[in-house]
Amino acid sequence: MITILGATGSIGCSTLDVVRRNSDRYQVFALTANSQVELLLQQCLEFKPQVAVMADPASADSLRRRLLENGSSIEVLEGVEGLQQAAGADEADLVMAAIVGAAGLLPTLAAVEAGKRILLANKESLVMAGALFMEAVSRHNACLLPIDSEHNAIYQCLPHNYTDPIARAGVRRILLTASGGPFRTTDLAELKSVTPERACAHPNWPMGRKISVDSATMMNKGLEAIEACWLFDLKPQEVEVVIHPQSIIHSLVDYVDGSVLAQMGNPDMRTPIAYGMAWPQRIDSGVEPLDLVKIGQLDFEAPDLERFPCLQLAFDAVAAGGTAMAILNAVNEVAVEAFLNRRLGFCQIAELNREVLEALDAQPVDNLQRVLDADQRARDLAQQLLKNQRFGWKGN
Repeated sequence: MITILGATGSIGCSTLDVVRRNSDRYQVFALTANSQVELLLQQCLEFKPQVAVMADPASADSLRRRLLENGSSIEVLEGVEGLQQAAGADEADLVMAAIVGAAGLLPTLAAVEAGKRILLANKESLVMAGALFMEAVSRHNACLLPIDSEHNAIYQCLPHNYTDPIARAGVRRILLTASGGPFRTTDLAELKSVTPERACAHPNWPMGRKISVDSATMMNKGLEAIEACWLFDLKPQEVEVVIHPQSIIHSLVDYVDGSVLAQMGNPDMRTPIAYGMAWPQRIDSGVEPLDLVKIGQLDFEAPDLERFPCLQLAFDAVAAGGTAMAILNAVNEVAVEAFLNRRLGFCQIAELNREVLEALDAQPVDNLQRVLDADQRARDLAQQLLKNQRFGWKGN
């Protein structure tokens, strides 16, 4: 049985599609969402989980009422406690961790502490608390399988029996591919007037609004670089980002003998989701076969750090260590939300991120509370700075 944390997001919906195609193998134990009552209601009526969770208490009340109106006796839980209860419940073997942002940390840790097979799509858990998270995975004998397309690709390109450190498998470096988002070739001066609608129009991947903006700034790739360091026990200099506009090669592993292994496929998150669900076997994901002749060519280029300053900020945070990564993740969440609400310009996302990262000293990460405190300090400072006249919406 599977629990899906973040069932109404793009990853959650794709996971349910894989479940639908393989209903003889998988049943749903729990579905969770933040506040999208109508969509979670429809998912509950179709997949009939034992438990549904709404992070927002008012939404939980609404879902309870709607389920009763539809003759359903599904138990409805609420809040962080409800999310953690669903994540750690004995009935579920698999937990898809797909809650976006820092909100996913505590529920995902609950799944780790219950020793589940965790399909990790919430990169923020590792960005914020990588050392603590990976230590907990080891201590509780949890099985951690990456679902981000890039990390899943790396996992598929590594020997099945590799052991840490990764150098024992003969790996020299990994190459994270990035599409470059919607503004890869946009004139730099034009970026100042970019609207949320344009930023959310990703050329290859259907994604939620927050991750779409992160892709447009390439902060998403920076967070993925941090995640890769924790997942595969890599130094930052062993991770390289390469722009690949077609999004066909999802990442590559470079070996010391000169071999470079790549995982390829159409840009569809159902591929890594199905791989994680069935590992070490494979199942039908519903993804169309790759037609290389139709694609014709694959292009690569180095990222332009003037165009994508957020990417460099992520590597700066890794170099600083400690709580710097949690600080960067927190301020970026505030910045992206402000941009989506037209309170902050597109180019000012990086400016706000940099200012907060430089203002707050990184502390050693020796307990979870220190991570949570750093997260809150960064959010508070970011909100204070947003009141400054230097920051503000200047678009249409």
